[in-house]
Amino acid sequence: MKYLNSIYYWTLSQAGKPKASLFLAFISFIESSIFPIPPDLVLIPMILSKRSKAFFYAFICTIASVLGGLAGYFIGAIIFETFGQLILKSYNLLESFDKFKYYYDNWGFWLVLGGGFTPFPFKLITIASGVFALNIPLFILVCTLSRGLRFFALALLLWYFGPSVKTFIEKNLGKV
Repeated sequence: MKYLNSIYYWTLSQAGKPKASLFLAFISFIESSIFPIPPDLVLIPMILSKRSKAFFYAFICTIASVLGGLAGYFIGAIIFETFGQLILKSYNLLESFDKFKYYYDNWGFWLVLGGGFTPFPFKLITIASGVFALNIPLFILVCTLSRGLRFFALALLLWYFGPSVKTFIEKNLGKV
């Protein structure tokens, strides 16, 4: 629990630094293609630290996540046999990926939409989009919509309920 508290307070302290937005963008980018930790873990403390920047931070997360999604798409489309499979294996997602093809062929649009909004591993969605050649403009549109909805909804809730959410998180950090 102490470790979790220290990470939380460290992230809060980083929010006020000049490069905080770049760190948030970096995490959002790599999470969409190769990294296991969602940007929410950085976004939430940053918004709680500077509520006036809530929607700016959500915008950064959205744009960086869509760009990272494009990186995932190109991993799937161009280097899946080498790098893409390695990423999926490292997260124990390769077996799921084989089963995923059926669902993707039938409901690809909806999978990208739902995967971008939920805690489902977004890198699986982005890499699959490249492997299964989802239309790129459609992919970008749906990623922007789903990721934007996710990050802006979170920003709105944290902006509105800020102090009470911060108190709740700090009291229940282990459960949260």
